Amino acid sequence: MEDGVLKEGFLVKRGHIVHNWKARWFILRQNTLLYYKLEGGRRVSPPRGRIALDGCTITCPCLEYENRPLLIKLKTRTSTEYFLEACSREERDSWAFEITGAIHAGQPGKVQQLHILKNSFKLPPHISLHRIVDKMHDTSSGIRPSPNMEQGSTYKKTFLGSSLVDWLISSNFAASRLEAVTLASMLMEENFLKPVGVRSLGAIRSGDLAEQFLDDSTALYTFAESYKKKVSPKEEISLSTMELSGTVVKQGYLSKQGHKRKNWKVRRFVLRKDPAFLHYYDPSKEDNRPVGGFSLRGSLVSALEDNGVPTGVKGNVQGNLFKVITKDDTHYYIQASSKAERAEWIEAIKKLT
Repeated sequence: MEDGVLKEGFLVKRGHIVHNWKARWFILRQNTLLYYKLEGGRRVSPPRGRIALDGCTITCPCLEYENRPLLIKLKTRTSTEYFLEACSREERDSWAFEITGAIHAGQPGKVQQLHILKNSFKLPPHISLHRIVDKMHDTSSGIRPSPNMEQGSTYKKTFLGSSLVDWLISSNFAASRLEAVTLASMLMEENFLKPVGVRSLGAIRSGDLAEQFLDDSTALYTFAESYKKKVSPKEEISLSTMELSGTVVKQGYLSKQGHKRKNWKVRRFVLRKDPAFLHYYDPSKEDNRPVGGFSLRGSLVSALEDNGVPTGVKGNVQGNLFKVITKDDTHYYIQASSKAERAEWIEAIKKLT
C-alpha cells in the first residue's frame, strides 16, 4: 500500500451521463476516493475522477438496482450520486466500512462509534414481526421472490439469505448483519419464513438461534405460504446447471486475457467446488450468467515471472500474473491486483485440481 492509501481495488462504477457499468481501480485516501482506468495491467494517470468525501453520505446496502445487490451508494455534498458495485458481500461491506471511516475521519468519536457498532449486537426493543412481514410483502419496496437453483433443483418464489439480510438493514429493521440474521431466525421460528434446499435446512440443525438463518448467497428461503418446488429431472439437467451447482469457495475481480482478440478485461471470477469449476462474468452486464468457465479437474495452475512480459501474454502486461492450463490444453492468462491475491487464488485453485 502507498502512503496514505486506506484501501484499493476494483469496483464497478455506474457512468454519470450514459448509465453503463465499467470496472475501475479505486484508491481510498483520507478525504478522497480516486478511480482510474487500467490498461496493460497498470493504472492510467491522471485518475478518471475523484469523489470528495467531506460531507458525503453513504448507503449500504443499496437496493436501488434489483439485479445488482452488492451496491454502495455515495452522495456528495453537492448531491452528485455514485453507484459502486463490489464482487462479494464481504468486499462490499469492507469498502463501506473503510469509506465511512474516511468520511468521519475528523470526528474520532464517530469513528470509535463505528467500530463499536461493527462488533456489537443488540436487538431493538418491541420488534413487531407482523409489521416486518407486511413490509416484506409490499409490491414496491418489499422482497421480490424469484426462481432460484440449488444443486440441480429449481425452487420457485424464493430469495437469497444475504438478500433478506440486506433488505432488513436497508429497511431500518436491523442495524447490523448479526442483528438482521437473528431477526430472520425469529421470523422462521414463528413460521413466517421457510428454509428451502440443502444449505438452509442444514443450518436449522445447528440449534443456535443466531446461526439458524444463513447470511449467504447460496442459501434459499421463501414465504411460508408460497413454498413451491420444481425438481428438474436428471435427464434435463444441463451441463451449465451442474457446473453452477457447486459451493462458492472464492470470488473476486481479476483481469483476463481474451482468447481471440488477446485484449485484457476485468472479470468477476467465481471458484466453486463439488463440482470444481472456475467461471468468469462480465461485471458491466446485469445478466448474471457466466461468459465463460472451465472444469478444474486435471488442470494445472502456476505463477508467471514478474520480471518482464511472460511468454503467451500479449501487450505490456506485467506483474502478478498466473496461468491455468485445462485438461484439454486451453491456456488462461489471468492477472491479480497483488502478489498476495495471486497466491491466494493459486492456492484455492490447486486444492480443487
